[in-house]
Amino acid sequence: MTSASSGPPAGPPRLGRQPSTSQAELSHIALQLFIEHGFDATTIDDIAARAGIGRRTFFRYFPSKNDLPWGDFDSLLDRMRDHLHSLPAGLSLVEALRAAVIEFNRFPQEEVPYHRQRMDLLLNVPTLVAHSTLRYASWRQVVAEYAGQRLGVPEDSLQPQAIAWTYLAVSLAAYEQWLKNDDADLIALLDSAFELLDTTFDPRHDGP
Repeated sequence: MTSASSGPPAGPPRLGRQPSTSQAELSHIALQLFIEHGFDATTIDDIAARAGIGRRTFFRYFPSKNDLPWGDFDSLLDRMRDHLHSLPAGLSLVEALRAAVIEFNRFPQEEVPYHRQRMDLLLNVPTLVAHSTLRYASWRQVVAEYAGQRLGVPEDSLQPQAIAWTYLAVSLAAYEQWLKNDDADLIALLDSAFELLDTTFDPRHDGP
């Protein structure tokens, strides 16, 4: 919130693009530049200039260029954690994780093209593949925490960790299929992929 000033204006109104006011907007700008010029050839100065902001302002939004494709990932993780704990206790562990992971990957229609560009970069640019290890670890932590609580075992023990790694692998497999076909439905692919886990991990079934 800003306060009114009684003094004269500092200068004429700024022309052109106004400064970016959100992580999402800055991430979208960066994604477009990455597509136009390549990730490695695009600099932070390029992104800041396109957004109409300075370098110092850029670093208020993101700690590095590598973090730009992830957008506000930490907030998404917090929402996923909250969603897991809001699910009915009667759901099996497999059903709960399936519902939460699918919801985590559900985006507004207008965001889908950006998300496709984002995942194409994250899965194929070597610099980002390496950096993604940290983000994937944070994602797995949310899954392992919940699985450990449901199973009554420490989150860093074998079962929760195996479940977390498995759900990450299945999610990435669905994303790879999604990126191969412009008409593919990401949610449908994730749902089909997790259907396999229903018969693999759920004790109510004998097996696939």
